[in-house]
Amino acid sequence: MLIKEIIDILEAIAPPVLQESYDNAGLIVGDRNREATGVLFCLDSTEAVIDEAARKGCNLVVAHHPIVFKGLKRLNGASYVERTVMQAIRHDVAVYAIHTNLDNVYHRGVNARIAEQIGLENTRILSPKPGEQHIGAGLLGTLPAAVDEKTFLLRVKEAFGAGCVRYTALLGKPVQRVAVCGGSGSFLLGEAISAGADVFVSADFKYHEFFDAEGKILIADIGHFESEQFTIDLLYNIIREKFPTFALHCAEVNTNPVQYL
Repeated sequence: MLIKEIIDILEAIAPPVLQESYDNAGLIVGDRNREATGVLFCLDSTEAVIDEAARKGCNLVVAHHPIVFKGLKRLNGASYVERTVMQAIRHDVAVYAIHTNLDNVYHRGVNARIAEQIGLENTRILSPKPGEQHIGAGLLGTLPAAVDEKTFLLRVKEAFGAGCVRYTALLGKPVQRVAVCGGSGSFLLGEAISAGADVFVSADFKYHEFFDAEGKILIADIGHFESEQFTIDLLYNIIREKFPTFALHCAEVNTNPVQYL
């Protein structure tokens, strides 16, 4: 089986054309026409992940985040990005990223997996692309039954193994309508409020952005890695359904750069 056959399955679900203009999803390192020996799925393709792939006999790493976002002018190992690319070339490991194109699909997308983890029902895209129903940013859904705010926050903290949850002032009303966005989702706060969400679960809110809730919604910032961690299993299962006996692995390396005390 060629590497391109694995890529074709992923791109059938999340076509590259759906990625945002700033993104760099796709095959970043390697030859898509090479025979695949195994696949390692991860959130971030770091040096340690490339080493793990090589140890496990995998010559393809499928990551959510692209290791290269900006153009590289040199490859001399001065940054972790350069070292990772050099490591991948040294070990002959292809690196493929499936990022905002996977964020922007409804069926089997990043946010659908987050909604599943929370237990949301009756979901829909929060901010659909013009003329599209199942393509766009974020997701909106409802809990089977309303819960109080503290109970919801504790459930989310446990469900995502979050070191902490940063949140705005409690509003003293039950939570049932929930908006989610994996990764940095502050750009969707206005849409979450307009959609009547009781709470918005996302990550990477800056200090002043918490003020933008203005008492209209509860923001629950659970952390970037924490919000997207289940993308690894999502990608693994997509390929496993097509190639159940092929050598597929989820990375054991924890690439979360944020630690909690």
